[in-house]
Amino acid sequence: MIEFGHGTHVGLRRSRNEDAYYADPALGLFLVADGMGGHQHGEVASALARDAVVEEIRGGAPLIDAVRRAAVQLESHARRSHDALPMGTTLAALKIDQETYELVWVGDSRIYAFGEHFRQVSHDHSLVQELISAGRLDPALAARHPQRNVLTQALGITTAEQIHVGVARGACRAGTGFLLCTDGLTEGLDDAALARTARRTDLAAQECVDHLLLDGLEASGNDNLTVILVRLS
Repeated sequence: MIEFGHGTHVGLRRSRNEDAYYADPALGLFLVADGMGGHQHGEVASALARDAVVEEIRGGAPLIDAVRRAAVQLESHARRSHDALPMGTTLAALKIDQETYELVWVGDSRIYAFGEHFRQVSHDHSLVQELISAGRLDPALAARHPQRNVLTQALGITTAEQIHVGVARGACRAGTGFLLCTDGLTEGLDDAALARTARRTDLAAQECVDHLLLDGLEASGNDNLTVILVRLS
């Protein structure tokens, strides 16, 4: 059985919501995308990527192939538009197939897994994460780094041939949960704050999502926020 909650908010500083998401337990597909690229380009990019992945999954494609084909479609769309502004998006997705799950990500939208423990599964494709991995930046300083929003990978901006799609797979077990979110949430809330709400067993999944959105707005609210929480039972 799959229980899930989902929600998005434009935030307190933005006039448009450039995030997109999809949640469908029948298809076993859950994803969030955070678009970028200037006037109207962000919401177009995230929606195009979402719709392309959904179409590919409905056609029977594996999740990683669906994301790669979405990258090709987004790059082709941007090329046809002849617009000088870039158009790209992050993407983080979960696909559940009976007894197994697959997680994929590009950019800095995140995926967390929880049960007995709460842990970040995805790895940010960002300049700050590269500095941390190279030992050149203290992780405690990452949230205040002036280039914390600079991505090293994004659908539509990184060429489809060079895109690196992060992947993780595992067996579905009762009591396992997943949290997918855009960086508007993690900008203001650390892992401990996320875990406190995501792991609350006294709340339904949708109630957890509602609390996370409110907490994210209170902590920051500078960006669009999108959250999906999935529980397996």
